[in-house]
Amino acid sequence: MNPGPPPPVPRRTLLRRAGHGLGALAFAIMAHEEARRQARAEAPARGPHFAPRATRVLFLCMEGAPSHVDTFDPKPRLSLDDGQPAPAGPGRAGRLFGSPFRFDRHGESGLEISELFPELATQADRLCLLRGMHTDLPNHAQAFIQMHCGIHQFPRPSMGAWVHYGLGSVNENLPGFVTISPPRAVGGAANYGASFLPAMHQGLRIDGRAGAAGAEVADLKNPRRGLEAQRLQLDAIAGFGRATAHATPGDGAVDGLLASYELAFRMQAEMPEVLDLSRESADTLAAYRVDGAGGGRGTSEGMGPGGTGVADFGRQCLLARRLLEAGVRFVEVTAGGWDHHRDLKNALPASCRGVDGPVAALLGDLADRGLLDDTLVLFAGEFGRTPTAQGDGRDHNARGYTTWMAGGGVKGGFVHGATDDHGFEAVEGRVHVHDWHATILHLLGFDHERLTWRHGGRDMRLTDLAGTVVREILA
Repeated sequence: MNPGPPPPVPRRTLLRRAGHGLGALAFAIMAHEEARRQARAEAPARGPHFAPRATRVLFLCMEGAPSHVDTFDPKPRLSLDDGQPAPAGPGRAGRLFGSPFRFDRHGESGLEISELFPELATQADRLCLLRGMHTDLPNHAQAFIQMHCGIHQFPRPSMGAWVHYGLGSVNENLPGFVTISPPRAVGGAANYGASFLPAMHQGLRIDGRAGAAGAEVADLKNPRRGLEAQRLQLDAIAGFGRATAHATPGDGAVDGLLASYELAFRMQAEMPEVLDLSRESADTLAAYRVDGAGGGRGTSEGMGPGGTGVADFGRQCLLARRLLEAGVRFVEVTAGGWDHHRDLKNALPASCRGVDGPVAALLGDLADRGLLDDTLVLFAGEFGRTPTAQGDGRDHNARGYTTWMAGGGVKGGFVHGATDDHGFEAVEGRVHVHDWHATILHLLGFDHERLTWRHGGRDMRLTDLAGTVVREILA
């Protein structure tokens, strides 16, 4: 039961066995130093790889997934086959549901747009429709995060964070990335987070009521300390941070956090003025529906349940224009309430009324101010809806849907791609979300394969391991 001490190990055997461990230890030290070197400090802007067509992005995010066959993708065959069993194929159970809404041609381009967007239709010659979009999963959370971050399985930086990382800031007193009224439930902060990029690149969340009478941006000002006291506090924190950085050289997290604190301090001087809509003309406020013209907050005159009233959405669009004008690189405005599983004939028109006027006004305003040429405007939901009925609504559809772009180097009055005759899936000019991201970065002057950050042992990027630029839509 007690065999005694183990036999002694000869010196040569000990050295031979330990050699592998010493080599692994040396490799671990080298890998750690390399990771720290790659994660350097403040992550200055990479700068475009080639001449950009756009220098800023405005993302109009329609959370809940608008129905493409009722808005931007007319399907005469679907109307003819209304009520018939769906043809065989993946995800094609149920009966076909023809759109109850009329499509008309608009502008010199003759772009076909639903009657649900009468005001946006006046901007038809500025729109580039992508009717061959598709994504991986028909689940809101995963598709929404993939639309924003490129991949939904693991935490990744958001599109806005990548754009800010690449382009840097124009105005040192304002954030480079702002998100207005982002959804809290569908993906939450991941949709505007920086993940492994330094914290300075994450989006600043602004409440949708900013700019309204009596409304303020949450946490913008410190009510307990004046600017002088805050400056002393920041200097003290920076001193501690420098000591920490000296102890762990190459750790970019400390510098990124300090840069975020400094930006928050500087914002107090300029952000309130940018968000103050009182200097806008009565005509501008009316065009954006900020004065309540064209509908209020109710479901009959604004968006559907869970959405925002047209006056609030108009205010958010006007804030977006002011932020872009002041030098913010990436602004996102979210409109909820597009998940129309029921009562499509009433709920979808309400949602469209909630955004139609403000979006049309925004495009016209950007063009009038000379901003549209180098501002890339995106309009997208996380996926589309089925051409079959779900009661009196439509279910989720990731196989085919429509998004559009405007300005920023894309063709206006142009259609790229198509779904099948009923609108089930993309069959021509197919554009995956990775391709969409690659094209957005290309328009900003970036090779999406070269805009990377070393993390977890490999070079990470927005497009993960895929993505092809859709060159057919480039102006």
